[in-house]
Amino acid sequence: MSSQELVNLDEFEALAKTKLPKMAFDYFASGSEDENSLRENRNAFSRIRLRPRILVDVSSVDTSTTVLGFRISMPIMVAPTALHKFAHPEGEVATARAISAADTIMILSSSSSCSMEEVAATGPGVRFFQLYVYKDRNITTRLVHRAEDAGYSAIVLTVDTPRLGRREADLKNKFKLPPHVSYKNVEGLLNVNNLEKTSDSELAAWADNLFDRSLNWKDVKWLQSITKLPVILKGILTVEDAILAVQAGAAGIMVSNHGARQLDYVPATISVLEEVVKAVGGQVPVFLDGGIRRGTDVFKALALGASGVFVGRPSVFGLAVDGEAGVRKVLQMLQNELEITMALMGVCSIKQICRNHVQTEHEHHTAINSKL
Repeated sequence: MSSQELVNLDEFEALAKTKLPKMAFDYFASGSEDENSLRENRNAFSRIRLRPRILVDVSSVDTSTTVLGFRISMPIMVAPTALHKFAHPEGEVATARAISAADTIMILSSSSSCSMEEVAATGPGVRFFQLYVYKDRNITTRLVHRAEDAGYSAIVLTVDTPRLGRREADLKNKFKLPPHVSYKNVEGLLNVNNLEKTSDSELAAWADNLFDRSLNWKDVKWLQSITKLPVILKGILTVEDAILAVQAGAAGIMVSNHGARQLDYVPATISVLEEVVKAVGGQVPVFLDGGIRRGTDVFKALALGASGVFVGRPSVFGLAVDGEAGVRKVLQMLQNELEITMALMGVCSIKQICRNHVQTEHEHHTAINSKL
């Protein structure tokens, strides 16, 4: 089966599973421990109902929007995922070309297998750089300054990874990078030859040895002091932390549970999105990642207050199936599904999507009980 025959994102994942080595597919697809949150990230969307309005002129539907001042073709962007060369020989450079062609935003992982400079060299495009903070702060500073010099437009600080989650698939597979794949951004900056073996997963050992577990709210201010770029905080799931993020001067918040790869049994991101949006009160944009597989998912997130969504695994599976063309088709599928959803909902622009367009599970039960 070719990618041109595929009609939804689940089919991309199924085909990617047949093409990738087991270690690579499991690395991209799996979550932590019992994978409860991994399943719930998707299942929670199915419990939200849509409330369409009819007899609206939808002869012209516009999916474009603005994120941090950048006009993009759709509120669907690409989340940071590591090691794209594990999925395809061209790695992140192919992904970057596809995202630029789709006229949307890419967040490049600091654990990418192509360097930030190689990705920037693919041509124009709006790109943010995702950052982990290393124990050696000089390395973190150098990465930030390189991102600035390479033309990246924001820093996305991952805040939910003082330790790596217990990813049992990686442990069983004894995850190890193949010879042709490396953490390109930190080559020459870190001595990775003498890492203490803290886990059967090479990735977990990498994090155990190198990530700064002391990272705290004061360090958000430190990061802002070394860059002029806006700083988005990725990995917030509670009202309390959303309020602290605004107080710390974050330029945006990403409601994320790290693709359910960190702590299991945390809520699905869509289930906490609205309370975070209300807590922030419009002071900064709130984005969401986790579980997006349909245009209806995107619509639901926007109706609950998201300024945009990010997809991670679908782009990697598209890359595995058909390289740059696969990523382009994944993004086109989602955009087309969103456009159709908007038309059938009686909505002509992103700004017209509002809270009245959706009914949550709680609201559904409340409505039923009020009639009893």
